[in-house]
Amino acid sequence: MATSRRDFLRSAVGLAALGISDDNAGVATGPLTARTLAPPSHPVVVASSNGIPACNRAMELLKAAADPLDAAVAGVTVVEDDPNDHSVGYGGLPNEDGVVELDACVMHGPTHKAGAVAALQNIRNPAGVARLVMRHTDHVLLVGSGALRFALAHGFQKQDLLTDEAREIWLNWKKERSGADNHLPPEPGHQAAERLRDRGLPFTYGTITCLALNAGGDLGGSTSTSGRSYKLPGRVGDSPIIGAGLYIDNEVGACGSTGRGEANLLNCTCFHVVELMRAGAPPAEACRTALARVAARTEARLRDQRGEPDYQLKLYALRRDGVFGGMCMRDEEGQIAVHDGQSARLLPLPGLFTGRPRH
Repeated sequence: MATSRRDFLRSAVGLAALGISDDNAGVATGPLTARTLAPPSHPVVVASSNGIPACNRAMELLKAAADPLDAAVAGVTVVEDDPNDHSVGYGGLPNEDGVVELDACVMHGPTHKAGAVAALQNIRNPAGVARLVMRHTDHVLLVGSGALRFALAHGFQKQDLLTDEAREIWLNWKKERSGADNHLPPEPGHQAAERLRDRGLPFTYGTITCLALNAGGDLGGSTSTSGRSYKLPGRVGDSPIIGAGLYIDNEVGACGSTGRGEANLLNCTCFHVVELMRAGAPPAEACRTALARVAARTEARLRDQRGEPDYQLKLYALRRDGVFGGMCMRDEEGQIAVHDGQSARLLPLPGLFTGRPRH
C-alpha cells in the first residue's frame, strides 16, 4: 500500500498550502528528545473542519491566559451546543434505536493527565464531563450509566439530545435501513454508507477535535462526537480513547482525529503521530506515515476496486513550537481549521489517496 511519487508530491503541496515553511516542516530534524522545541511566539489553535467556532472561542480564552485545556474544551462546547452539527452533541444523529450516545476525551499537556466518557446519554456536553473525570477521579474513562451518574452528581442537567431534525433523519433511515445498518453482511463489499447517501439520507462519523497551544508552549486538547450514525447501541469509537482519538505530549506536540473510528482504534494513530514527531518528522509527514500504516492494514471488505481504503480518516497535528499539519486518507473535502492569533480559517489537507470515500 505504498503511496505513489505523485501522492507524495501532493502531500508536499499540501504542506505549502498550510503555510508551513520548509525550514520548519520540510525535513526531519532528528529526535526531539535530544533538544527542546522553543514555544511559539503566539498561541495557535487547530481543529477539524467543523471547528472554526471552536478555534475562535479557544483563541479568545488563550489570549486571556486561560489554561489550554480549558480553552480547547470551551471551543468544543460551542460545537457540541450546535443543533445543526449532526456529528457532535445536541442534534447528533442517534444509534439504531434512536438514542443519542456521546463520546469525548480530554488531555492536558502540562500534567499528562486525561479523562474520557463513552456511551453517555442525555448530557449534551461530554467534553466537560471528561474534564471532570480527569480532575476529580483516579480514573481515565467512565462509560454508560456510570458516566451519566457522575455527570449528574457534578451538576450537569439531563436533556433529550434528539432534535426534531435528527429524529426525522433517523425515522427516514429506519424506513430505508434494509442492508444499510452496521451488521456485517454474509459477503464482502458492503457499502452501507454509500447506499444511504444515494437515498438522500445523512450519514456521518464526523467529530470535533480541537488542539490548543499557548505562548508558553503548553498544550491541551479535546475530541467529542456523537459517533457513527445509526450505530449499534453501546458502540464506542476512537474519540474517547486516549492514543486513538487524541494524544498529547507536552514536550513534543498533539494530534487529534476524525473519521472512521474503527480504523483508528486498530492503529492508535494519534499516539503514533506524536511519536513520529518526537523522532523528528514534521507534523504533516508524521500524519502521512501514520495513515499509510492504517491503509496497509485495512481489511479487504473496506477497500475499493483499486485496493485502496474506501473510507475517510483525518489527522490533525500541532507541534509544541506552533508548526501544524495534517493528512486525510482520501483527499475529498479534506480541511483543517487553524487560528494563528489573527483569524480563523480553513486550509486544505492533502490526501493519501484520491477520490470520494464510501464508508
